Amino acid sequence: MGAMAAVAPAQAEDITACLITKTDTNPFFVKMKEGATAKADELGITLKSYAGKIDGDHESQVAAIETCIADGAKGILLTASDTKAIVDSVKQARDAGILVIALDTPLEPIDAADATFATDNFKAGELIGQWAAATLGDAAADAKIAMLDLAVSQPSVGVLRDQGFLTGFGIDVKDVNKWGDEDDPRIVGNDVTAGNEEGGRTAMENLLTKDPTINVVYTINEPAAAGAYEALKAVGRENDVLIVSVDGGCPGVENVKDGVIGATSQQYPLLMASLGIEAIKAWADSGAKPEPTEGKNFFDTGVSLVTDKPAPGVESIDTKEGMDKCWG
Repeated sequence: MGAMAAVAPAQAEDITACLITKTDTNPFFVKMKEGATAKADELGITLKSYAGKIDGDHESQVAAIETCIADGAKGILLTASDTKAIVDSVKQARDAGILVIALDTPLEPIDAADATFATDNFKAGELIGQWAAATLGDAAADAKIAMLDLAVSQPSVGVLRDQGFLTGFGIDVKDVNKWGDEDDPRIVGNDVTAGNEEGGRTAMENLLTKDPTINVVYTINEPAAAGAYEALKAVGRENDVLIVSVDGGCPGVENVKDGVIGATSQQYPLLMASLGIEAIKAWADSGAKPEPTEGKNFFDTGVSLVTDKPAPGVESIDTKEGMDKCWG
């Protein structure tokens, strides 16, 4: 942006930032808001928070961006529900001189935002895929896999985790930019969960109807995993199916400890949000934009595999350490 040098230094008390999350109920976004709020208070920034009514509520996020532009915000932290459709609104904000940082969920294309602070979601999926394959051993060749995804719109975070899991498990993903085009006979099918427990239960029921011998379940997040477990429990299958997930919230880590989830990849939303606020402050003060992690097109905030049943060749931490680092 050629206008970057013209950004006037702002007094801290003049800086307003916006946080726009998918929902305000998912513990992941609750923790993200905590991190942003604490850092904004520390730096003397006024933070305004907005959220969709449910995961997938694109219209509320568009309205929030319009409000932030009208309010003269210096920066917006965004977890987009529709990573393609939101791009036009993000462009309007950036054209107005607002720094837009995607948190957790990259926009499509990723450079539609000024920066992205996120878990390496492909790696998060890859870790649970590697763990599931290593845990099954020779039986992985005959696995029956249920894929419990996020939404039919296939937001980037859902695609990355899904394709990472399949890659880690050793399955050819065809086009890595979308899920559902795989032809490996081990995949029973894909269904969507909206990232919540009710959706996870319904999706699991649907796929069990398709094939009652499913023995591996990939889930987009831990609420969906909890729902899948309830569906399996209802048919007496809860003890002979491997469930894997991504998030690392405290309830999810507790579910790993209790054997509901075999392994989960833990991400760090508080860090994403606090770093995002620091970046908005730097932008307001000097016009400097955050740099991505070397070799990547985003700033990687880290991921750890959490399990109490470590698998050979797959680095992991146990639930005790996972509880020390969890959120929600």
